[in-house]
Amino acid sequence: MKVIQRYLARQIFASTLLVFSALLVLFTFLDLIHELNDIGIGNYHLLYAFAYVLLGIPGHVYELFPIAALIGTIFALSHLGANSEITVMRVSGMSSTDMAGFLFKIGLVFVALTFVFGEVLAPMSDAAAQKLRLKATKSVVAQAFRSGLWVKDEASFINVREVLPDATLMHVRVFEFDARHELKSISFAREGTYKGNNLWMLSGVVRTNFGSGGVTVSSIPDYMWKSVLTPDLLSVLLIFPEHMSILTLHHYIDHLVENRQQATRYQIAFWTKFVYPFAVLVMMLIALPFAYHRRRQGGISAKIVTGIMIGLVFYLMNQLSARIGLINDWPPFMSAAMPTMAFFILAVATLWWVERR
Repeated sequence: MKVIQRYLARQIFASTLLVFSALLVLFTFLDLIHELNDIGIGNYHLLYAFAYVLLGIPGHVYELFPIAALIGTIFALSHLGANSEITVMRVSGMSSTDMAGFLFKIGLVFVALTFVFGEVLAPMSDAAAQKLRLKATKSVVAQAFRSGLWVKDEASFINVREVLPDATLMHVRVFEFDARHELKSISFAREGTYKGNNLWMLSGVVRTNFGSGGVTVSSIPDYMWKSVLTPDLLSVLLIFPEHMSILTLHHYIDHLVENRQQATRYQIAFWTKFVYPFAVLVMMLIALPFAYHRRRQGGISAKIVTGIMIGLVFYLMNQLSARIGLINDWPPFMSAAMPTMAFFILAVATLWWVERR
């Protein structure tokens, strides 16, 4: 059985690598075409576009892992079935349960790789890609509204006109309220530079205090300001929640909850980071019925096309489930896990139907 398992692993790894290569070339080419429209903005030239596209590859690897594993496994098993190798294995005493167990063990390698790409490589590369692009095009990280970015920090509201790629804050305004929700002071700073431990050095500060004795205005050349804002928190603005690490999502969700802000989108992304790697196992299980291949039921190419369609439906269901869950305020875990659970049920039902035949 160990010999068979190693043989299956080689076939599936080779097929999945081939599928990955094709998909990544396609997505990289499409990304490059999209970036050609921005060449010439600022210092953004062709080499920057190439670097930006290459830095986006780990994110594509993470997103495509379940689909690539599905198509690669279908190709490998269909090829074995077409050569009657699966039939020989079954005659030798290997049941569908044994085959599923082999696929599970092989799939754990893919699960680990998906987790590594989703937790380490994709967040780092996506953040680097966005910083490179913003710096080259001389853009800013965030301007959520015309007035800039707004953040709640306990009893204060912070307005930042621009956040530069190096996390420098430009044109900062801090509106501080007292326990009775009355405006206590407004501070304006020309620039803010992070110094560590939640401390920012604000330059060119003009502070207006509203007190019982009237309004007073004071100017401070440099002021050390303590805030919940950090470069890590601002880095959330660079990448989509789905490409953030679990730790980053956890910290940002805590920040939103503490400040009584909507965190559902980030909570769905948080649970998806746990569920999504295991979707690889579900996709490989769906591929198992394709092993029982009969030539009168269509060639390997038909099986691969079917696998591509299943993979696209899974991808779309993931996107749709997250958005419907956000709109209808479903529990975040249910929104994240529902597509994977639905396809798991489909895989078990399909395998049972094939066995019954």
